Amino acid sequence: MLQRVIDQRRRDLGGFEVGRVLPFGPHKMVGPFIFFDHIGPARFAPGFPRTADVRPHPHIGLSTVTYLFEGEIMHRDSVGSQEAIQPGEVNWMTAGSGITHSERFEKLREVGGPLHGIQSWVALPGRDEETSPAFVHYGHVDLPTIEDGGVWTRLIAGEAFGVRSPVKTHSPLFYAHCALQDQARVALPQGYSERAAYIASGSVETDGRRFNAGQMLVFGQGAAATVKSVGSSIVMLLGGEPVGERFIEWNFVSSSQQRIEQAKADWRAGRMQLPYMDDEEFIPLPATNPAPPAPAAS
Repeated sequence: MLQRVIDQRRRDLGGFEVGRVLPFGPHKMVGPFIFFDHIGPARFAPGFPRTADVRPHPHIGLSTVTYLFEGEIMHRDSVGSQEAIQPGEVNWMTAGSGITHSERFEKLREVGGPLHGIQSWVALPGRDEETSPAFVHYGHVDLPTIEDGGVWTRLIAGEAFGVRSPVKTHSPLFYAHCALQDQARVALPQGYSERAAYIASGSVETDGRRFNAGQMLVFGQGAAATVKSVGSSIVMLLGGEPVGERFIEWNFVSSSQQRIEQAKADWRAGRMQLPYMDDEEFIPLPATNPAPPAPAAS
C-alpha cells in the first residue's frame, strides 16, 4: 500500500543540478537512509571550470553511498583513499567518528560527457556512530545481478531477491538498481519495516496511479508492494530497519545534537584532517542556523 509520494526538489550545486529527495518534511528517513540525491542527469563540455567540483568537506555518523549510471567521479579522503567511481560500481565511505573527502570531475573535465547517478547517506546505528572511518570500493563484477521477467536487478547493498551483496553494512537494509522493460513488474522485498522505490528515469504504475522520474514512492509496512513499468524505466529500491531519531545538519548526522556541535567546532577550528592529495582548499562551515534542526526520524 502506497503511503507517501515525495517529489525531488531541484537545486543547483554550482555547475550542475541535483534532485534532493531525502530528507523531506515529515518523512525524513526510509529505514536507515537519511539522505538521497539524484545527481543530474547533466552533460559537461570539455574544460568546464573546477568550481563544479565538490571540494573537501567533513562527515560524521553515516556512510555515504555513491552509485553512477553514467560518468565518472574521483573520490579522495582523509584515510588515504583515491578511487575513480564508474557506472555500476559502489563507493561506500563510512564516516563514523569523522572523515573528510572530495569529489572531483577530472576525467569529465578532460573529455566531457554525461553525469548521472545517485548519492545517498545511510545513518549508522548507535553502537557504530563513532566507529573508525573507512572506505571500500566495489566493482560492478562484485555485485550480484538477477534477470527475471523483463527486470534486470543489481543488488548494491544488503539482502534481497534471494541474494546478498558483499558490501559491508551496519544495520539491516536493501538497496538495488532495477532496469525494467515495458510492462515489467518488480515487487519490493518484504521482511523490512520501511521500503521505497525511487524512479530515476521513465514512469511506473502502482496502486492504480502513474508516477514519473524524480518521485520516491514510500510503501506501508508489511503490505505487498509492486511497481509496473510504463515503457522502459530505471527504479532504485531501498529500505531497511529504522535506527532511531537522528539530527542532521550540513554534512553531519548524529543521535546527539551536542555531537554535531562538536563536529562543527572541530571543522571550524581545523581539527579534522583534509583528504590525501587534496588538502589545499575546503568548504567552510556555513553560517550557524538560528535554531537547532529537528531530529530526523524514519
